[in-house]
Amino acid sequence: MSDDNLASELAAFVDIFNMGTVFLLITSIFVLWLINWCLRYFMSRLMQRFPTRRFAIMQLSTLMSFLLYIVGGIVLVVGVLRPPHEFLLAIGGSAAVAFGFALKDVAASLVSGLILLFDRPFQVGDRVTFDDVYGEIVAITLRTVRLKTLDDNVVTIPNSRFITDVVASGNLGEMDMMVVTDFHLALEADIQEAQDIVRQVIVTSRYAYLKKPVTFAVEEVQVAERLSIRLRAKAYVLDVNYEKAFQSDITVRSTTLFRERGIPRPMR
Repeated sequence: MSDDNLASELAAFVDIFNMGTVFLLITSIFVLWLINWCLRYFMSRLMQRFPTRRFAIMQLSTLMSFLLYIVGGIVLVVGVLRPPHEFLLAIGGSAAVAFGFALKDVAASLVSGLILLFDRPFQVGDRVTFDDVYGEIVAITLRTVRLKTLDDNVVTIPNSRFITDVVASGNLGEMDMMVVTDFHLALEADIQEAQDIVRQVIVTSRYAYLKKPVTFAVEEVQVAERLSIRLRAKAYVLDVNYEKAFQSDITVRSTTLFRERGIPRPMR
């Protein structure tokens, strides 16, 4: 490259990133962030007003946030920086290689975020299990997925992990979800009576979704080195937010009735 070409390219670079352009770029990025914050705040208020539609609102919010950042980024480059074609051709190749090595993980997460958006193995609001972490998907961003555990911890996971690893969704966009609760009984217990007790407790729970069936699975298991009967109840909860409340409700009331009816539990 001749000295004249190098000097012209440096002059073009300096002209693009003059003080006025840099100030406008920073201001535009701040405005873009502010619009996204206002969008999420509005969607949050909308979810409080229409709780039964919160999954659809959360998914719409995620899609709009994606589009805002993608379109906004393009507008910032083309409308604010306005680089000449010669400058783009001159630095495009080397910049692509440099950024490719430096930001390969970020780029992988960005591409994975777009795949998650359209393939939809899970949605915002779903209860999922991923790598021994269980909780609710609260946000799908361009780079990461945020998952809130039932202990109210927020776990941030790169999007690329979800493309290669196994993830299980408990409700896949539905408001209701199956909740599995185990009850352990002594071998001599009346299994049918215990099952009838648990069924009655479930159907009278204010959290139960009774449009879907209540089912049971019975098997022998080992508890504290002793054989016992595991009565596994499978029932649906009205709203995924009631999962633990529902499980606690049927466990406490069933245990009380077992004691009152003389249903023996495994001995230690």
